[in-house]
Amino acid sequence: MGKPTGFMEISRQDRRYTLVADRVQHYKEFVIPLSEDELGRQGARCMDCGIPYCHSGCPVNNIIPDWNDLVYQGNWQEAIEVLHSTNNFPEFTGRICPAPCEAACTLNLTDEPVTIKSIECSIVDKAWANGWIQPQIARHKTGKRIAVVGSGPAGLATAQQLARAGHQVVVFEKNDRIGGLLRYGIPDFKMEKHHIDRRIAQMQAEGVIFRPNWHIGKDIPARQLLEDFDAVVLAGGSEKPRDLAVPGRELEGVHFAMDFLPLQNKRNAGDTLPERANIQAMGKHVIVIGGGDTGSDCIGTSGRQGAASITQLEIMPRPPEKENKQLTWPNWPNKLRTSSSQEEGCERMWSVDTVSLEGQNGKVSQINCVKVEWQQQDGRWVMRKAPGSEFSLKANLVLLAMGFVHPVHTGLLEDLGVELDERRNVKANTLDYRTSVDKVFTAGDMRRGQSLVVWAIREGRQCARAVDEYLMGTTELPR
Repeated sequence: MGKPTGFMEISRQDRRYTLVADRVQHYKEFVIPLSEDELGRQGARCMDCGIPYCHSGCPVNNIIPDWNDLVYQGNWQEAIEVLHSTNNFPEFTGRICPAPCEAACTLNLTDEPVTIKSIECSIVDKAWANGWIQPQIARHKTGKRIAVVGSGPAGLATAQQLARAGHQVVVFEKNDRIGGLLRYGIPDFKMEKHHIDRRIAQMQAEGVIFRPNWHIGKDIPARQLLEDFDAVVLAGGSEKPRDLAVPGRELEGVHFAMDFLPLQNKRNAGDTLPERANIQAMGKHVIVIGGGDTGSDCIGTSGRQGAASITQLEIMPRPPEKENKQLTWPNWPNKLRTSSSQEEGCERMWSVDTVSLEGQNGKVSQINCVKVEWQQQDGRWVMRKAPGSEFSLKANLVLLAMGFVHPVHTGLLEDLGVELDERRNVKANTLDYRTSVDKVFTAGDMRRGQSLVVWAIREGRQCARAVDEYLMGTTELPR
């Protein structure tokens, strides 16, 4: 558990960012890692807290105190073994996970949690650099064939676990490259794509077959998978975006965030885009509607493209600067957070509802808004417009980042006829992950709704265990 008195002797230190003026000039990662000595000192801060709430705070139940102690002791190779025992892709979570483990850390009671996320990322980066991460090829093959539809974190975790159990796994991806939301939803400045490519190479060596540009339910009948495979896993994510139903929505220059963000990743990868799809923020007044991570990614990308101004609108009220630990800890608190992209420059506005969009010559030029007030009625929060609070902003590019409501139903899901739950996600529980259709399973955002990468990895691992048990009658894969 680190050094028994380390938390009293050593202050929290975390990774820093390069200067804003420098990092907005490129799309590379800009985090400055801690030195190995400093990481050891930070690992020493992990206290003998009795009940490590970080375990339950982490959706994959990372064995955090153990690898903190191993880093403190300088045993990095064993640390990656412990880390990999619960998490297939710590280089993803170490970069883009919001770190609920740190919110659950006992030292967060004094606002100085252990720098768990930074230590995790450093362990896996050091392991790759030293060649400690090698393919884990199954000694025996089962002869069973499994199709995984979707190559995001849930699909990749499912595929890797099943391949290591000896099954033949084929991953189908509708896009031209493997990675799903990791590839085309996460900007390169948050996670460069060579991290994905490295894992894909490892998984190919382990026997996983990847099929990009295969759109199941469109190019290939979904029912064909049931004939060709012993089991099918649906891991296609939650891709139906929440729309903005206001006058002027049809104007040119109003786009969903996921119509905008992938384009820059494609440019960074060297792709040539058709002119009609070339949405850019250069010289434009950009309005981002939605205050979550996707909205933040739109801000960082727009700034790098040279936007004239960036304004982020959030319909919810401004969160408190600091949470009440006695009410929230060890759960994830609602409090004001500022992302690296927001630090780079944007105006943030809360309690704002969009009334309409106006344009000239068919192109958006103005957004009309109103301030809203939130009040409790019968235990529910109810929104009402504040009288006389109407205002307008210049808008040449409006990006809708208001979240995703459920998976896309047309094609794959309709063809298979799987039952949906009350939120219009694919219905399945977290014990066997089985859908209403025989030998069809589901995991990740397609089952649970829009969520975190770490939840996708957890569900992929648990779904793999369920599929293995279904096919073989027993399983040694971990939950």
